[in-house]
Amino acid sequence: MLYAVFCYNQEDVTANWSKEEDDKVMRDLAAVQRKYGDAGKLGPVARLLPTTAATTLRHSPSETVVIDGPFAETKEQLLGFYVVDCASLDEALDFARELSAANPATGSYEIRPLAIYKPSELPA
Repeated sequence: MLYAVFCYNQEDVTANWSKEEDDKVMRDLAAVQRKYGDAGKLGPVARLLPTTAATTLRHSPSETVVIDGPFAETKEQLLGFYVVDCASLDEALDFARELSAANPATGSYEIRPLAIYKPSELPA
């Protein structure tokens, strides 16, 4: 089953890492990525740009509004995500634990099963 592993952290903390600190975290995370990639279990990985680069489209039955920035003020921001092919939730949790061990910042990882929709296979 495919799982999305969403990485949340305090953007102001990670944005203030020195280049050396950021490079070390990326190297440590790459070791985890390599392990799962070599096993054929790692799909797309994305590191998101800061929330200051975000644009949000907010829709309700009465109006649609486009605003600068993230949807909501939160303590932690979504900084990136992984797609992993794991046999079970336990295996996906192991992956998230390894990511957590490689990242010195306090944060959280949200794991969700994925349902894949291919537009070419949708009914007319």
